[in-house]
Amino acid sequence: EVARFSVNRHRFPGVEITARVSRYYPFAGVNSHALGYVGRINVEEIQKLDKRNYSGTSHIGKLGVEKYYEDILHGEVGYQHIEINAQGRKLRILETVYPAPGADLILTIDSRLQKIAQDSLGERSGSVVAMDPTSGEVLVFVSTPTFDPNLFVSGISNKQFSLLRDNPDRPLFNRALTGQYPPGSTIKPMLALAGLHYGVIWAEQTMYAGPFYQLAGHGRKYRDWKKNGHGKVDMYKAITQSCDVYFYNLANNLGIDRISSFLAQFNLGTKTAVDTWGEAQGIMPSQKWKYDVYGQPWYPGETIITGIGQGYMLATPLQLATAASVLAMRGQSVQPRFLHAIRKEGDIEEVVGTTAVKTINISHEHYWDQIISAMVDAVHKPNGTAYGIGKDAKYKIAGKTGT
Repeated sequence: EVARFSVNRHRFPGVEITARVSRYYPFAGVNSHALGYVGRINVEEIQKLDKRNYSGTSHIGKLGVEKYYEDILHGEVGYQHIEINAQGRKLRILETVYPAPGADLILTIDSRLQKIAQDSLGERSGSVVAMDPTSGEVLVFVSTPTFDPNLFVSGISNKQFSLLRDNPDRPLFNRALTGQYPPGSTIKPMLALAGLHYGVIWAEQTMYAGPFYQLAGHGRKYRDWKKNGHGKVDMYKAITQSCDVYFYNLANNLGIDRISSFLAQFNLGTKTAVDTWGEAQGIMPSQKWKYDVYGQPWYPGETIITGIGQGYMLATPLQLATAASVLAMRGQSVQPRFLHAIRKEGDIEEVVGTTAVKTINISHEHYWDQIISAMVDAVHKPNGTAYGIGKDAKYKIAGKTGT
């Protein structure tokens, strides 16, 4: 095509072909919600950009890591100061400033694990987030259904965009980062830890957990997921079998404000400050939160359902992965991140360090071991709610199911 045009160029005065590099995403939809994509600079964006530095640029990061690290990826524009004559013909070059290429980013994402996670979800809508609890490096960040970011690089057609936008499964929606869901029973280990910390329970203390729970003087029954209840349970059995009645009672004894302040330490209800764009905050309710938002008092029944991760409480999959990491590290919290290293000219790599955020101090350190022991039982004991993944596992897993 270029050769044919070159032969006929005299027929097209003022027209020339210029080659330029273009962003290409080789794994297509596998990493799209982690990476985001680049697209053509629009009118709104050009008003905010440094016109000199973007004078030779047609594309900019629109979402995800591409947008967050735009400054590092873009580099600096080059230019020449030239002398021309009255006819506009170039006479000589007075000054040359060479462009500085943007740095390469080496991410924490493992594309092999990404594909395994995405294939496991199949046609279902969902999310998988996995992170290294010691460093905060996000290894897997999948949201399905997904989309091909290459469609946006050269300008997506109205028809293609409408198919993505109007799809009822919402492939453009980043469930891992902006999806806010009731965390369900996944918070029970943290709630049990709060009970231990505040002295409301001890691990071996037992109670009878029938098919439902009732507040004194109230007729409403808060039912357990198990039709006939769990009978006599202690904290270990309550986590292993995910006994709702046990946690209804614990939540009522703790009260919403102690629950809220304790679980907030696990990054629930606040952004993780991960290095990407568009993160949702989630909700960790309290009496003050409800009054500020709705102008209404908090009711005891709302505390009960918060005890099993329902009601007003919302969390993102990334927040839950972060909370699980805090449990794994026995209270040490690190900031999740996508950036592993920056590679500059000359292949010099600048490895990004781990950012320790905070440490959760509890009244006795062995409480961490008790909670984690119960989570191991949830996966490896035959009556554990996660035994399906633990029975044939070649390694030990601590986990918690949630609906």
